[in-house]
Amino acid sequence: MSLLLFDTALCLLLLALALASMLSRQLVNAVMLYIAFGLMMALAWARLAAPDLALAEAAIGAGLTGALCFSALARQQLDITAAALSWPQRLWPATFVVLMLGGILAALLQLPSVASPLVAVAQAELINSGVSHPVTAVLLNFRSWDTLLELVVLLLALLGALPVAPAEKSATSWSLGLSWSRLLAPMVILLAGYLLWAGASQPGGAFQAGVLLAAGAVVLRLNQQLNWLSWCNFWVRLLVVAGIAVFVLVALLALWLTPANVDAVWLSWPPLLAGGIILLIEVFATLAIASTLTLLVVGEPAPQHNRTESV
Repeated sequence: MSLLLFDTALCLLLLALALASMLSRQLVNAVMLYIAFGLMMALAWARLAAPDLALAEAAIGAGLTGALCFSALARQQLDITAAALSWPQRLWPATFVVLMLGGILAALLQLPSVASPLVAVAQAELINSGVSHPVTAVLLNFRSWDTLLELVVLLLALLGALPVAPAEKSATSWSLGLSWSRLLAPMVILLAGYLLWAGASQPGGAFQAGVLLAAGAVVLRLNQQLNWLSWCNFWVRLLVVAGIAVFVLVALLALWLTPANVDAVWLSWPPLLAGGIILLIEVFATLAIASTLTLLVVGEPAPQHNRTESV
């Protein structure tokens, strides 16, 4: 009974935060409410026994997306308090949210009560997937197209944002923040490595590890560290495209290694090599995700004349 009350309160709180974020007259307050919504959404995914989604929501939905929104607010030149929307203008998004939630609830009520047969199929093929965690097996073996296209979407988002992103303004680093960022950087790298390695057998993987690395890189950049991390750097551009490039090259290699008497399937790995292939893809995907999200948040450093920086 207590868990039922908790879940009911959590659902009502999610709805209240979503409506408050959309109805807020101040953009700063709207972003703060959105971050709170992301944290509560991560808790909801945890209650639904989906720790992979909970980790991704907490890191991406509440963390880096919130930082990206605050970065956009800080860089824009408009007076964010001047433009005030009327109540009818603010009610339209809220009405849309309520209708969407009603449609989702109606769709959920139409779902069959029995479990999908795909669960049993995935469990039966898990031994040939190269990993023991079903989510990783689905995302990087059974439905590798999904992960590949997600990497493509991230790359397209970065390419679309770079032409309109203003130069990053130089700022004075806070000595305490600089010390803490240097102290936490090794811990972030170790934890990201653990999440990457653990993804084969438990919640974790490339996206969670990549977002954690990106969060650490953003903190370091805000404290005037990692100045080489810029789109102008050839090696950074190589890291950004490495996730997609390695994915495609490995898929071509897997097709070439498929025996002639077996039907070749695109993005399907040989069972004996599946574990190593998935680890290789996730390593480069982690680096690509981390560098892409970092560039999306911090932008480009301001051009400095009469100064030569070593890369």
